[in-house]
Amino acid sequence: MRNEPFFLKTGVARKALCVLAVLVFHLSFFVPAQAQVKTRGIDVSKFQGIINWTKVAKDKTVKFVYIKATEGTSIQDPYYKTNVAKARKAGLLVGSYHLYSSKTTAYQQFANFKKMVKKSEQDLIPVLDIEGHHVGRLNMARVDKLLELMEKEYGVKPMIYTSERLYREHLSGKKYRKYHIFIANYRGYPRARFTLWQYTETGHISGIKGYVDISKFDRNHSLSDIRMPKKKKDAAPATSAAPSSGTATTPPSGTATTPPDTVGEK
Repeated sequence: MRNEPFFLKTGVARKALCVLAVLVFHLSFFVPAQAQVKTRGIDVSKFQGIINWTKVAKDKTVKFVYIKATEGTSIQDPYYKTNVAKARKAGLLVGSYHLYSSKTTAYQQFANFKKMVKKSEQDLIPVLDIEGHHVGRLNMARVDKLLELMEKEYGVKPMIYTSERLYREHLSGKKYRKYHIFIANYRGYPRARFTLWQYTETGHISGIKGYVDISKFDRNHSLSDIRMPKKKKDAAPATSAAPSSGTATTPPSGTATTPPDTVGEK
C-alpha cells in the first residue's frame, strides 16, 4: 500500500480537494451540449467516397446515418446502394434523402427517389433536403406534392432538411407542424423548431476520409421520433404519374431532361 502524500496529511489540504471536486462536478453541467452528446448521426453522399462502415460503427456515439439517394429527376448517388447495405450490416440505423430541385416536377423527382429507395431497407423516415439557396424562389405547391407522394409511398411524413432562414420564410407555419424539421446551422444553436440539428459540416469520424456532416437531437427528441413505424399494413403505393392534364411529366426514353439544380449539392 502506498504512503499517503504529505500534502494530504493536513486538514486544510483535504478540505481544499473536496471543494475542488464539488466545483468540477457542478461545472460539468455547463459543458456545451455538443461535448455531452450521447447520440449523433451523420449524412453522407458520393463526396465521402468509399467509407469503412465497420470503423464508423465503432464510434459508439454515432447511431444513425442519412445517405443521399437521389437529386432532381435523374441524378442517383453511385455509392447509395453500397452505403445502405454496409452501414446496416455494421449495425447503424439507415435513412435516405432526396435533394430537391427547383427545375423539375414533384412527380419526376418522386419517381427517381422511389426507384432507388426501398421501404424494406429503411430504418429511418425519409428526408427531403431543401437547400438554403432556394430562399425566395421556392415553389411550395411542388414541395407539398413531393412530401405527399413520399408519405403515401413510405407510410410516414418525411423529415424536412433545410436552413434556418428558409424554415422561417417557408416552413414555420401551422401547416408544417406535423413534420420533423432537420435544421442546418453551423454558427450556433438554432432558434427555429427542430428535431435534428446539423451542427457541423466539417466533422471527423473514423472510417471516413475528409469532412462529414454531423447532427444531434433537440433535447426533447430522440431516435424513436425518426424511426420508421412498425409494420402494420402497407400504405397504398403512390403513383408516379401526374394527374391527367394532357401534358407528359416524364420525357420519353432518350429525350434529354432539364438538368437538375445542383447548387449546394451535398
